[in-house]
Amino acid sequence: MTPPAPEAARANHSARLETVSKLFGSFAALRQVSVDLEPGRCYVLIGENGAGKSTLLRILAGLLRPSHGHVRVFGDQQPHQVRERIGYMSHAPMLYDELTAQENLRYFAALYPGRECLSPVEVLRQVGLDPELSRPLGQYSQGMRQRTSLARVLMPVPELLLLDEPFSNMDVESAHQMVELLARFRQGNRTIVITTHQRELAAPIADWVLALHAGRVKSFEPGSPTL
Repeated sequence: MTPPAPEAARANHSARLETVSKLFGSFAALRQVSVDLEPGRCYVLIGENGAGKSTLLRILAGLLRPSHGHVRVFGDQQPHQVRERIGYMSHAPMLYDELTAQENLRYFAALYPGRECLSPVEVLRQVGLDPELSRPLGQYSQGMRQRTSLARVLMPVPELLLLDEPFSNMDVESAHQMVELLARFRQGNRTIVITTHQRELAAPIADWVLALHAGRVKSFEPGSPTL
């Protein structure tokens, strides 16, 4: 694992975890995890089920607080203080099956009053969906639902994008298209963190690959991004 960034560089980090542990009763989901996340980089988290990947993502999103250690984002702020600058896509789609994709996105756009968001039409086109589809989301394929979920988190243009298994239920071609979209998104000096069991799909965009095992950082190695 790489050491913490020098003090002079820390003010520019997107997020920093310092000896973070998370306990659920007597079970330690994370154990003494320390890592710096830099702007404009994509970090891919790998590991078996129960390794702590989703827990780490939820802590970065401000949905969980660490039992021990410190988490800072965008300088010295805590994640729950700046949730509007963080985009989080979980396993659950967090969408309404009875609404169309556009109707879903218009609803979520209303949750960001005063903030300049991408329009539902624009962001749906970005993720490769026809914004004029009139059928409700409940009739979408799993891959289309994943694209709509991604559109939801991209709409407010977050600075820190957290994606939990974004390639789940996607065919290879759709996953490659998503990776290309994320590569363009990262060019705005935004940070992306992806958990996946399909490391090969994320390889073209991975600047760093962080392997977790039993809640600990097993390795933290540079990737070889091609996009």
